[in-house]
Amino acid sequence: MNKKVILIAAGLYFLSAGTSLAFFSRTPSQNKELESPVPSKTGFKRDPSLPRNEECPLNGAMYTKPERDLWESRRPLGIMIENSKAARPQSGLSSADVVYEAVTEGGITRFLAVFYCQDADVVGPVRSARTYYLDWISEYGNSPLYAHVGGANTPGPANALGQINSYGWEAYNDLNQFSIGFPTFYRDYERLGPDTATEHTVYGVTSKIWDFAAKKRDLTNVETDDRTGKVMAWNTTFVSWKFKDDIAIAERPAAFSAQFGLSSSEASYANDYIVKWQYDKDSNAFLRFNGGVAHNDMNTNQQILVKNVVIQFMTMSIANDGYSEEGHGTHTLYGDKGQGKAKILMDGKVTEATWTKKTRLDRTRFFDITGKEIALNRGLTWIEILPIGQTVAVQ
Repeated sequence: MNKKVILIAAGLYFLSAGTSLAFFSRTPSQNKELESPVPSKTGFKRDPSLPRNEECPLNGAMYTKPERDLWESRRPLGIMIENSKAARPQSGLSSADVVYEAVTEGGITRFLAVFYCQDADVVGPVRSARTYYLDWISEYGNSPLYAHVGGANTPGPANALGQINSYGWEAYNDLNQFSIGFPTFYRDYERLGPDTATEHTVYGVTSKIWDFAAKKRDLTNVETDDRTGKVMAWNTTFVSWKFKDDIAIAERPAAFSAQFGLSSSEASYANDYIVKWQYDKDSNAFLRFNGGVAHNDMNTNQQILVKNVVIQFMTMSIANDGYSEEGHGTHTLYGDKGQGKAKILMDGKVTEATWTKKTRLDRTRFFDITGKEIALNRGLTWIEILPIGQTVAVQ
């Protein structure tokens, strides 16, 4: 990490930790500089006459050479996005390369959307950091960008802000809105309606976040190690998944779906967190339903469509750190390192699989029952995290 940022890291951490709860009141912010109209478009237009023969290293999707030139100037960016009912519909999820979903507290889920080969005009609502999302974004090479608004900070195993500091990320590749602000992040009180709670009003623009990282943190596609002076590409340690082309339309089933609950069945809002993935034969992809309704991206007003759904089963526990957010209980923890079972929804069927991840920095990889690594279809991949024993109904 750059020496010039080390001196301010500790101060920023305690400022962020101390400000977290107060910041998320339900009274609209008086800091007007956080407010902004809908930002301008990112400006990139794909030339339809160019061949799409450049593979995205994150999800295998194929793009044009100018698009590759653009993504090779930056590094992966993970953004925390809320999924409480009041935060729907979200913006930007369909433009991500990979999305992770897991329960944070009390059966309410949150997303980590990872961008690299694509960008998004608006992303959000942006929410706070959690420890297991740090484990997943750590898979994306040297110093991946991690954007969030504050984070869990109570002492113990769920102390995400403390872990960010211990990793050497703070004021470097960690992009906490509390220490960055406008115009990289902004507030929009009207996007989800004038009665939206303040905690659901922070948004970002991927191009502005990448621009901030490059100009203020000297983080582009490369970085310089202060100790050795060596220039390192972000993907020096990155391990890509394996990818394949779609199966022929004649081989695709007419119909398939998978459904599961993410919240406790006893919770009054459990139905809001029932997820269904409905197979679409023509696109060889899955349409997402969230809480019984089509899950649309507000940017496009189109239903989210993904090529692969990977369901990972993990141990799930509660930190018992005395934290409570909106009455939803204490922080969730997952056994996301080691190995476990998985189900992969792809090509209109479910494949029984296993997953492995040795350490925080290692890539999670997926294998079939014979031990062969599974090649995923090219395109948006969605990772669902479920506790061991959770039922997934397929038909």
